[in-house]
Amino acid sequence: MSKPHFRVSAELLKAADIAVNEVLGVKKDEHVLIITNPVRDVHRISQALYLASSNVDALPTLMVQPKKTTFDLAEPAVINAIKSEPEVAISLSAERLGKDKDGLANPYKGLDGKTYTHIFSQLLRGVKKIRAFWSPTVTTDMFTRTVPIDYPVLQKITTKVAEVMKDAAEVNVKTALGTDVTFGIKGRKPMTDDGDFKTPGKGGNLPCGEVFISPTLGTAKGTIVFDGSITLERTLIIKDPVKITIRKGFITRIDGGKEARTLEAYIRKAEKKPFKMAKKGELAKEKAIEYAKNARNVGEFGIGLNPKAKIIGNVLEDEKVLGTVHFAIGSNYDQDALALIHSDGIVKNPTVTVDGKPLMTKGRLQI
Repeated sequence: MSKPHFRVSAELLKAADIAVNEVLGVKKDEHVLIITNPVRDVHRISQALYLASSNVDALPTLMVQPKKTTFDLAEPAVINAIKSEPEVAISLSAERLGKDKDGLANPYKGLDGKTYTHIFSQLLRGVKKIRAFWSPTVTTDMFTRTVPIDYPVLQKITTKVAEVMKDAAEVNVKTALGTDVTFGIKGRKPMTDDGDFKTPGKGGNLPCGEVFISPTLGTAKGTIVFDGSITLERTLIIKDPVKITIRKGFITRIDGGKEARTLEAYIRKAEKKPFKMAKKGELAKEKAIEYAKNARNVGEFGIGLNPKAKIIGNVLEDEKVLGTVHFAIGSNYDQDALALIHSDGIVKNPTVTVDGKPLMTKGRLQI
């Protein structure tokens, strides 16, 4: 196979080689599907990944679709390409991959008994036929700076953090700014984004570096004060802390300045959009009710662990920052609270206890 003539920097190609070899473990003759947009940074990274895949004699395919937002549908050709079940799938989007129209109308069933509204998730988690990574809003600076890390060390740390949360019942998070929230995790399994995506069914973000879990439905209560950044239509660095009040797992009040008002508007859009989709036949009416309700759900708790990540106003990196935690508003990863949004907010220097035992004190891990 002739080599492509893409022009990428040596630094970017080095990071792409690490992603292909150390993270994904791509092998000769494997099919690698790379989906991107005609936007400079993600397109350049995609070209570097194409080259890195070619260098190990894999069979890469590069697909370019228009830029998609949280509420947009992916192009049918992209969905069909994923349905071809490549061994490796990579999504490098300027914003989002785009939703799966077929999956929203008729969710796919997984071997785990769960249903999935996107073929990407169904093949990865539901039937474990592909391995993958996805990097929405990634930049070349972020990719070259945070991908070349010591993965064995990161994997040891994520394993220890996940072990603390495994089989635990309750988590409490506090900060000096006023965060004081408690939620159950009984029956939930902690998930790791540790950069080990070498086997079917494994996948996560690049940059990686977090342990995350879905709070048990209806258990979250208290107050969260976001003071790092928050992802809405785009990620905002928070200047005026955003205080959210939670009762029985749902947001009941949002206080703060401009960022708080923007968050409220974003959630309201996510509450209305499902019913518009239902009128068009894109979503069943009963699902529209569920999606609207869960726009205020506390869907994720995560702990950042990447030593090279820093808060830059891009949640893909921000949520991986060592010494922070994040909470997502909207859908969860256990597929039992679906919404059109999954909006992450960062909390700096938290104290985290799991079943009363310290896991983190003012941003420092206690393991």
